[in-house]
Amino acid sequence: MKKLLLLSLLVLLCATAQVAQAQKFGYIDSEYVLSKIPAYSTAQQELNTLSGNWQKDIENQKKDLDKMYRTYQAEEVLLTEPMKKKRQEEILKKEQEIKGYQNKIFGFEGQLFKKRQELTKPIQDQVFEAVEKVAKKKQLAIVFDKSGDLTMLYTNPVHDYTEFVLEELGLANEDRNQPGQKGAVRTVETPKTPAGDTADSEPEPTPRATRSANGQRPTGRKN
Repeated sequence: MKKLLLLSLLVLLCATAQVAQAQKFGYIDSEYVLSKIPAYSTAQQELNTLSGNWQKDIENQKKDLDKMYRTYQAEEVLLTEPMKKKRQEEILKKEQEIKGYQNKIFGFEGQLFKKRQELTKPIQDQVFEAVEKVAKKKQLAIVFDKSGDLTMLYTNPVHDYTEFVLEELGLANEDRNQPGQKGAVRTVETPKTPAGDTADSEPEPTPRATRSANGQRPTGRKN
């Protein structure tokens, strides 16, 4: 009975290993794909401009608050207690207004977050659809993102399906994905919440992956 049980377990393990071995997988570089889409770079530039303008507005409000406080300090000895209380309340109200405005702009699901969703999500969805099409055509069970949180210490170019995604998006190279020299990809700076503030900030974008020193994409095309 024990021998039969061990034999059955061995057969099951062999079958599981064969199934796992038959699964195909691949990876893409979503950062590289997005960098090839002009609309994405335009969206990032617009976000940077909006973020910069909002940040300047907040800094100007802080300057006004600082001026109010310094004026109060200079005139404090001349003020009656009711006048002191009134000025202190005005300063506190101004400070709260600034914090509320900052949170409204840069906080989680604030205006910057919503604007980023409006401008970039349709493009990201388009890339996702292209990845899904490639996965189905190439019968891939798993597709990793080299630009994501997953740390890939080594990648074999034979599993790189980035160019096939670009092909689905109509952005394939004229040489039909043959190896070619590519310069380093320039990325647009992600808008950030002004430093030193206490407002709840929105989640940071996905960390970017590093590239090789010569800036080349992995070579080789799969069928």
